[in-house]
Amino acid sequence: MGRDDIRMDDEQVRRTLEEGRVVVLVTNGPRGYPHAMPMFYGIDDDLTLRFSTYERSQKVRNIERDPKVTLLVEGGEAYDELHAVMIEGRARVVRGDLDATVETMVEAMRRAGNSMPDADSLPEAARRAMAGKRVHVLVEPQRFVSFDHQKLPKAKTPGA
Repeated sequence: MGRDDIRMDDEQVRRTLEEGRVVVLVTNGPRGYPHAMPMFYGIDDDLTLRFSTYERSQKVRNIERDPKVTLLVEGGEAYDELHAVMIEGRARVVRGDLDATVETMVEAMRRAGNSMPDADSLPEAARRAMAGKRVHVLVEPQRFVSFDHQKLPKAKTPGA
């Protein structure tokens, strides 16, 4: 059994990303070390991942210095359940688009299990309070790497 045998197909990658709740965002930190942070996220039809963060965050400074990022969405509790999708991508910080920032925040919070009203139904004051100091970040995928241990052959039970 080789690496190709446990690689996810396109539909499995999409399903893993759509079912995920948290993505680990890895940027290149200012001292040369990877800077890894968990993020709630939204996802577009073309598998562009979106998140919102404070404009003055280290993540934003890192992305502006070097837009190459790595994202990881994983799942499973036991070894034979582990599965993950890693994305190498290019991030772009979008400032001044309050609507997109609020929409991403609402989708990300829903993905995390919080009940949220539709972004359009939020009063303007609530929208500004929610997203006023935040930016919207888009990550366009360049490469996907995946594995699914559920595809591994099951060990035989002694005496079976």
